[in-house]
Amino acid sequence: MQGVFLDTDTLVPDELDFTAFDNMLSWTLYPQTRPDQREARLDGAQVVVTNKVVLDAATLKACPSLKLICICATGTNNVDLDAAAAQGITVCNVTGYARASVAQHTMALLLSLAARLVPYHEDVRSGRWSQAPQFCLLDHPMTELAGKTFGVIGYGDLGREAARLAEAFGMTVQIAESFQAQGNQSGRVPMASLLPAADVISLHCPLTPQTDKLVDAAFLSQMKPGALLLNTARGGLIDEPALAEALRSGQLGGAGLDVLSSEPPPADHPLLADGIPNLLITPHNAWGTRESRQRVLEGVVENIRQWQAGSPINVVS
Repeated sequence: MQGVFLDTDTLVPDELDFTAFDNMLSWTLYPQTRPDQREARLDGAQVVVTNKVVLDAATLKACPSLKLICICATGTNNVDLDAAAAQGITVCNVTGYARASVAQHTMALLLSLAARLVPYHEDVRSGRWSQAPQFCLLDHPMTELAGKTFGVIGYGDLGREAARLAEAFGMTVQIAESFQAQGNQSGRVPMASLLPAADVISLHCPLTPQTDKLVDAAFLSQMKPGALLLNTARGGLIDEPALAEALRSGQLGGAGLDVLSSEPPPADHPLLADGIPNLLITPHNAWGTRESRQRVLEGVVENIRQWQAGSPINVVS
């Protein structure tokens, strides 16, 4: 049985142990795969592992031998799940592997914004502190998190862990109603109630047609003035020009993002423009501790083993 891994470089393979892949399948590992290389590389393969390489309907149709797609991540928006189901292809993802890493990164973004670490660091490096008339600089207003409200949109594995850490800082957690569930949702609050109440909104929901550009101009206008927005989920959840405007106008107090709608972003991306205040962006690496990357690799291996045994797990399509 032939297996293909389309983008091993996304895991920095030299830092990981791949020996669990041995003797499972006959593997071909590619560091990266361009869109025009997908069909040729998948020709004759029954199993494909992809982290971010897109497997759309046209690609799947051209690969009739495929039986299993293993997404080396939790998000599934890079695979056409309907097309896979129509062809009888099992699709599995990996959950839980980045719980500690993503939640830690979410808090790092939050703490950096609340303490204004970046502008204060720049003040030190530029010599402003050395020139100060007193022992400290207090030019950038800081915020205590204790007593503030942490709003969570997407209360899965990652949202729960971020909420747990927020509570450790003395914050009150409010959880938005689920997009999927119907009727009374005990312990959840409607979005219309959450947005004006939360001092921080943290996004942990998947990118779906329902959540695409969830955070648009109307959403931002309902947020508490001066609130902070965090996104360690998917860039497409945010209408990025609307976010830039909300930051420039001062409606929003700051934003910490680990994801953008286009990755890597073009140089003219609206959130990379000069003059956007209190915006902190990291390059989609919240998930990327070595421990997290090893766990996701082990999760892929277990998905393949269970599928081979006839009892697939973590099936999303």
